[in-house]
Amino acid sequence: MKIDSKVTSRFAHNVVTSRAVNRGNVSKEVFFDVELPKTAFITNFSMTIDGVTYPGTIKEKEAAKKQYEKAVSRGQTAGLVKASGRKTEKFTVSVNVKAASKVTFELTYEELLKRRFGKYEMFIKVKPKQLVKDFEIAVNIFEPQGITELEAEGTFITNELQNTIKKTFSEKKGHISFKPTLDQQRTCASCSESALDGDFTVRYDVKRTTPDNLQIVNGYFVHFFAPTNLPNLPKNIIFVMDTSGSMYGRPMEQTREALLKILDDIKEDDFFNFILFNSGVSTWKETLIKATPENLDEARKFVRNIDASGMTNLHGGLMRGIDILNAAHEGNLVPKRSASIIIMLTDGQPNQGVSDIHTIETDVKNAIKGRYPLYNLGFGSGVDYGFLERMALENKGLARRIYPDSDAALQLQGFYDEVSNPMLTDVELNYPENEIQDLTTNSFKHFYDGSEIVVAGRFVDSNQNQLTVDVRGEGAKDALSYTTQQDAEQTAQAFQEQEYIFGEYIERLWAYLTIEQLLERRIAATGEEKENLTAEALALSLKYKFVTPLTSMVVTKPEENDNEDVIADKPTEAEALTSVSSMLGSQMYRGSQPTWYTSVDGDPHFVIWVPQKRDAICFNINENPGTVLNLINDPVTGITVNGELIGDKRANTNAKIQNSYFGKLGIANKHLGLKLTVTPEKITVQNGNEKMGFTWLDSVTLQQAGFTLIINRKKNLVLSMGSGASFVVVLHQVWKKHPLHQDFLGLYTLEEDKLSEQTHGLLGQFFHPIDFTILEIHPGSDPKKSDATMVVKNNELIVTRGWQKDYRRDPNHAVDIPCWFVHDNGAGLIDGVHTDYIVSSLF
Repeated sequence: MKIDSKVTSRFAHNVVTSRAVNRGNVSKEVFFDVELPKTAFITNFSMTIDGVTYPGTIKEKEAAKKQYEKAVSRGQTAGLVKASGRKTEKFTVSVNVKAASKVTFELTYEELLKRRFGKYEMFIKVKPKQLVKDFEIAVNIFEPQGITELEAEGTFITNELQNTIKKTFSEKKGHISFKPTLDQQRTCASCSESALDGDFTVRYDVKRTTPDNLQIVNGYFVHFFAPTNLPNLPKNIIFVMDTSGSMYGRPMEQTREALLKILDDIKEDDFFNFILFNSGVSTWKETLIKATPENLDEARKFVRNIDASGMTNLHGGLMRGIDILNAAHEGNLVPKRSASIIIMLTDGQPNQGVSDIHTIETDVKNAIKGRYPLYNLGFGSGVDYGFLERMALENKGLARRIYPDSDAALQLQGFYDEVSNPMLTDVELNYPENEIQDLTTNSFKHFYDGSEIVVAGRFVDSNQNQLTVDVRGEGAKDALSYTTQQDAEQTAQAFQEQEYIFGEYIERLWAYLTIEQLLERRIAATGEEKENLTAEALALSLKYKFVTPLTSMVVTKPEENDNEDVIADKPTEAEALTSVSSMLGSQMYRGSQPTWYTSVDGDPHFVIWVPQKRDAICFNINENPGTVLNLINDPVTGITVNGELIGDKRANTNAKIQNSYFGKLGIANKHLGLKLTVTPEKITVQNGNEKMGFTWLDSVTLQQAGFTLIINRKKNLVLSMGSGASFVVVLHQVWKKHPLHQDFLGLYTLEEDKLSEQTHGLLGQFFHPIDFTILEIHPGSDPKKSDATMVVKNNELIVTRGWQKDYRRDPNHAVDIPCWFVHDNGAGLIDGVHTDYIVSSLF
């Protein structure tokens, strides 16, 4: 196994090559596993078997999807990129290798290295899982500005292995090599297990004689901007903290611990305040307060006494913080030359005060008006991360997940450290409009010490070889304003060492950065704007052969007498989540054998039984009464199932999330001309021009051309449609005088395999085979339930072990079904987001 990395001007081109030989006398399956950074894009994958190479081709994701499903349905393995940790995704593929045959895997990925805390960082996951005769990591770096420092470390490096890391750098070149022998890889002298298991990290920085560096190659340019030796601006920082009941215990302890460390780092020129929100909103002080030693001591006492209880008035907390910051600026209470920041931490979803997320987004954007960035930190799995991310991006900030692990306090403090030293505000890098096109983002609210701004673009005239840039920003003492110039000849002189250059690297860097920013803008976009951003990002992904959330890489490999497709997919963050509390789990048996089975019942709880795992997944969908959701849609058989939600008779003021159930179901088969409408009061059958009505007091068996309907009095009905699937609708009746609840319906599907491969919908998408892996089971916030990490559909999700009820046989006596509950309206499990499944009417 060899990992070969070439870095040219921060842009890394990585090739992972693995060769294996089957020395046995029978065929064996060999696995190729690579963990790569989440910020990287795969650009190529190929397999060479007995001298024949099977290359990969990039396709639009939907075009590749059918090939993937066909491969999986044949029981064949398929390569996928899956989220595998906080910073990595795992690419996995396997292939059968004949006796005495060899196979070579080659995976290529590229990424733009980010500068954090004054250094560029390249992260390589090392996990060969076995002793490797020839193992090597080789990193070659070329920086035209010159290299000032270079270091490499590994979490698995022992004193003996330390000597195997070779490091050299001089002027513009740097080289790192790690090549342990077979014996050095062993966990002990007589062991066959590999000690190579962990993170290998390379860090370096470059010389900076000027604040920026411009490079021009073949009609493209890149501009690196990272001034040094500037004084830090004073900060005006508002901490908006969620103190609702769900933060009780360890989360609140870790938050207090992080805030106390942050208070130790706040400088005396800074101004700050704390806003706490639960059912209400409270503030430490009514205005921003200067960080004097006395005020910091008082703040520490305040933080130590923060406790958690109540609900989540996120809107109230954020708006109070924005109002205080706005008032401080309008009243000249803070220095004119200072940087204002809002950091908001929450572990849940708004359920008190204004709880509609679109209203919250609008109010926050209108109040901030682009004057300072909003940073949203989502603690744990209960947050609506898509909402937090959209709101942050709309206000020139970013969102960050805080994982509920033992180091959560360090994660919080680490984020603060990244934004704690602003050097400039309102940074603009301006280029001649008539000379440049397809420019990446060139205006930035803040520049932080230790980071770097990167802008790339394309010349209108590809033969142009000179560029002038006007740089502006506001510093602690005065404005920064200067002009810099570069020509292609200067870049060419700096790049005389051609062996370090890979392809048209500046053009690829521009494409990488453009796609990354288009995908980011797409998160907060809607309607036509979102469609245009998607089309533009897709076109660039296909042109430059990047595996992004919009594309897949397909490799056809030999499998006995058939072909097998390997799909490399790029996971995507959920783009628009909404409130959720989900659960799943259930089994269905024919005799004693479990079969494929899905259902939706209760509030509404979706349950998917996965037979090959002998386990189930569940999730909830939380939407308003009157919403109609598409559950099943099969364009081939013409079968659709939609459901309309109802709520309780009146809102439950003590509940965080209001109950909703299915109060009406519509099952249609357009090929038969059949429409079945089911409510808790009656059942209506429309078959062509014929219409029949029944109540739940009837016991009926109705046989018509193409379908059979059986009504079991006051219990359920069964609809079977010949060559199509069968459905069970369960009637749930409550006490008529119940002050809150009312009658509702549940839906259970049978024989889904009779529907086509094109079936979709909230339930229908799970009629196709689905695989998942459960990792790291550990105690959850509820001592009666375990949490775990689920890897499913290219995503890594925090899930909770729970129970759901199966009412198919008897609506009055349920069977408890264990399942893994996916939070956030099924985000990361369902395709797209749950609002994609809202339709206008029952038919």
